[in-house]
Amino acid sequence: MSIARTLLTTPLLLATMAPACAAEPALPLWEAGVFGGTAVTPAYPGASERSTRSLALPYLIYRGKVLRADRSGVGARLLNTQRFDFDIGFALSLPARSSDVPARRGMPDLGTLVEFGPRLKIKLAEPTPHSRLGLELPLRAVIEARGGLHRQGATFEPRLVYALQGEQQAWHLDASVGAVLGNAAINDYFYGVSPAFATGQRPTYAAKSGLMLTRLGLGGSYRLHRDWRAFAFLRYDNYSGAANRASPLLRQNSGTSAGIGLMWTWQRSGSKAVD
Repeated sequence: MSIARTLLTTPLLLATMAPACAAEPALPLWEAGVFGGTAVTPAYPGASERSTRSLALPYLIYRGKVLRADRSGVGARLLNTQRFDFDIGFALSLPARSSDVPARRGMPDLGTLVEFGPRLKIKLAEPTPHSRLGLELPLRAVIEARGGLHRQGATFEPRLVYALQGEQQAWHLDASVGAVLGNAAINDYFYGVSPAFATGQRPTYAAKSGLMLTRLGLGGSYRLHRDWRAFAFLRYDNYSGAANRASPLLRQNSGTSAGIGLMWTWQRSGSKAVD
């Protein structure tokens, strides 16, 4: 989930793999297989406790002209030019149990969060045929999927991304810097304390809209074999300038996340994608 990637996102590092540059051979229209990995992250943004999550799930990549399910996310691409790419995307975050986090004990659990909304990607520079610098501007609604669907606010996550890839796409590497901003609803979801859940150590707190965190990220992948690819990521989040730094639930000034995994491609199409 883009608002709080300190909660393990389902695709792990897949979203950090750079898109193919124009000089590279065309990719298959679709690929199917299995990916698995392990990540260590804060239990939620600003938590003192850490969670280790392991997943093994099937994956499908589809590179249609409009409908896309690829390493940049899942959604509909509405505009694609040499400089601009505009799409509607989705993201998913796994839940966190409040019983595992002393600061939240007795409060409702944090549920599975689904995000969707528009994203504008702007190519700022292409220093070499195999590298590019871009700006991403995703604006997303956040829906909690627990006992039905419940709107929990909205986020905006601007970030600069420098992506580099090797010959024949044997490896990908990207570095990013950005920020996550949330409206009052999503900040209250993470950091608000209603009178019903206040204690002597956890006073009532009403969260406000504004900065949630700033973020530095590094990720990459390497093709071990035609059908096998290894990936890893490292991320640093800073909360010192957060709008809700005074919340009793925001316990840290910073947090780090890391993960590793493998992808196995079981089948791929003979037809090629036309970007």
